[in-house]
Amino acid sequence: MENLRKRVNESLAFIKSRTGFSPQFGMILGSGLGELADEVEAVAKIPYAEIPHFPVSTVAGHEGILILGTLEGRPVVVQKGRTHFYEGYPMEKVTFSVRLMKALGVHTLVVTNAAGGINPQFRAGELMLIADHINLTGTSPLVGPNDPELGPRFPDLSRAYTPELRELAKEVASKIGIQLREGIFVGLHGPNYETPAELRFMRQIGGDAVGMSTVPEVIVAAHSSLNVLGISCITNVFIPGKGADHEEVLQAAEMVKPVFKSLIRSVLKEIKEVARNEAL
Repeated sequence: MENLRKRVNESLAFIKSRTGFSPQFGMILGSGLGELADEVEAVAKIPYAEIPHFPVSTVAGHEGILILGTLEGRPVVVQKGRTHFYEGYPMEKVTFSVRLMKALGVHTLVVTNAAGGINPQFRAGELMLIADHINLTGTSPLVGPNDPELGPRFPDLSRAYTPELRELAKEVASKIGIQLREGIFVGLHGPNYETPAELRFMRQIGGDAVGMSTVPEVIVAAHSSLNVLGISCITNVFIPGKGADHEEVLQAAEMVKPVFKSLIRSVLKEIKEVARNEAL
């Protein structure tokens, strides 16, 4: 973990050599949702490949650029694309960006993803507010020695998705006329899509949507004492006998982009600058 802290500090020094900008809000944009990053009034755009120790995205729909600037007047750092465990990166790499955001000064993280709906009431093209998650990746990014300077050995995840932020998102969605579902996100290893039996199992244990990201990042965000707001774009819904493909996911994300961007921008406009667990 001390080596991790050293790598984070080296990445931080590189970014500081490019810009003195200090973000307070971090955003991780999932499959097909990176267009919001283009609306940031950027002071710096840095390809992941240029940042020391930063993993490079290898999946379609994940461009791989770190953008620093302002959005709705808020100082932000935005990941246009993420990396995944299934790409072959260790969990420490998958979650490295969250550590770096914390080091940059971020106190609130917005995580987004494209997810498959397993709640039969959901429809493709809807947005789901993540109330909680179920980790079925088979591991945790916190396995191994713990550096107390990065976070506690046994972090509490009972408020992993900050309740006050969830309430704010619901209020904002209602105000601007957006239907916002709420549910439990199930995180899997990937990269294959799920079997019908697996989908039935996940529904039976309380899952509403399933995907191959987000959970590791949120665990590290909790370890790092960050506020978290999670939003899933429901790109396809489980129908017995019908499969899924990545192109379908990207097409559904394309359809929901205007609503997604409106919600995130409106929430960002309303949110206050707070430390974790304080009133929002």
